[in-house]
Amino acid sequence: MESVCSVLSFSYPKLTSMATLHSSFPIKNVASSGQRVAATVKTSEIPNKTLNPFEVILGTSTAASLPPKKVLVPIGFGTEEMEAVIMVDVLRRAGADVTVASVEPQLQVEASCGTKLVADTSISSCSDQIFDLVALPGGMPGSVRLRDCEVLEKITRQQAEKRRLYGAICAAPAVTLLPWGLLRRKQTTCHPAFFDKLPTFWAVKSNIQVSGVLTTSRGPGTCFVFALCLVEQLFGESVAKEIGELLLVGPADDESRKEEFNKIEWSFDHIPRVLIPVANGSEVIEVVTIVDILRRAKVDITVASVEKSVQILASQGTKIIADKLIGVAAKSTYDLIVLPGGNAGAERLSRSRILKSPQRTRTSSKNVWSSMFLISNSI
Repeated sequence: MESVCSVLSFSYPKLTSMATLHSSFPIKNVASSGQRVAATVKTSEIPNKTLNPFEVILGTSTAASLPPKKVLVPIGFGTEEMEAVIMVDVLRRAGADVTVASVEPQLQVEASCGTKLVADTSISSCSDQIFDLVALPGGMPGSVRLRDCEVLEKITRQQAEKRRLYGAICAAPAVTLLPWGLLRRKQTTCHPAFFDKLPTFWAVKSNIQVSGVLTTSRGPGTCFVFALCLVEQLFGESVAKEIGELLLVGPADDESRKEEFNKIEWSFDHIPRVLIPVANGSEVIEVVTIVDILRRAKVDITVASVEKSVQILASQGTKIIADKLIGVAAKSTYDLIVLPGGNAGAERLSRSRILKSPQRTRTSSKNVWSSMFLISNSI
């Protein structure tokens, strides 16, 4: 079986240079030990239901009684939300049993750009469990919060000692793993802002670096490939390739170019205000990525729930907390409304009377909600 480099170069040529594998531990040895085969969509098992291209039923090459691969993704105050959510989402799509554990006293955690995530459990409840993979998201001060968690340090040390997979991205390799002594004699990469903290001889300027049981990566922009690399090590090449294709992870092409049919000059004498409505089943990667990037650009973002609660159970079981309910959000005006996808979430958004009515009534006044909607697969 070919390495993750070959997987990515087959479908996504421009990603070939992102992964550099350590010669002493080829990924093919890990991937071939996985019991999973390519993800397949079984339409016969989904009666009377519109098929969602993001929903797959994953088959196995051996008895179905085999336990799923267990993965731990810890989060803390200031964790980079894009990295945490992308890792969790991609690994769950592949069939992994992912536990999101909070290193804080509470399960609700505010991430680095303000997104509120809800963990599945506390890190203390994971201390006696055995994981096939421990994957650390980055972000600041999230990486410091992970570093200072003694329970997580013990779990990750045991992971390395038992030669089980562990990984880190962004600031986490330098800020979290390095002080724990878990980068010794390991070729490692990390976010450029922390690169000088890595041991010079072992530091590698690659987007993905696999060195034995350790996998490291650079940041939010490399997180999809990082997550797919972890999927290959757990489940094999075919599953990683299938998930990558389903998520449209690949190089830019002609279809990615924007085309404006009604050109409008956008200018503001104020900080732009953007509304992002969410519902149970909303595509969590899209929600978190849009919010993260726009908040970095200093846009005033409001995430509004169309459910009865501000807590949303998004796609792949990820729980997020909206800023307010849509009824409260409807009292304000916005320059732009962005609708995330996800079949179940999009259907629930379409049924929201509050979400639809302000757009109709206010477009005739000076306080226009938006002259444009950005839509994912919500069509």
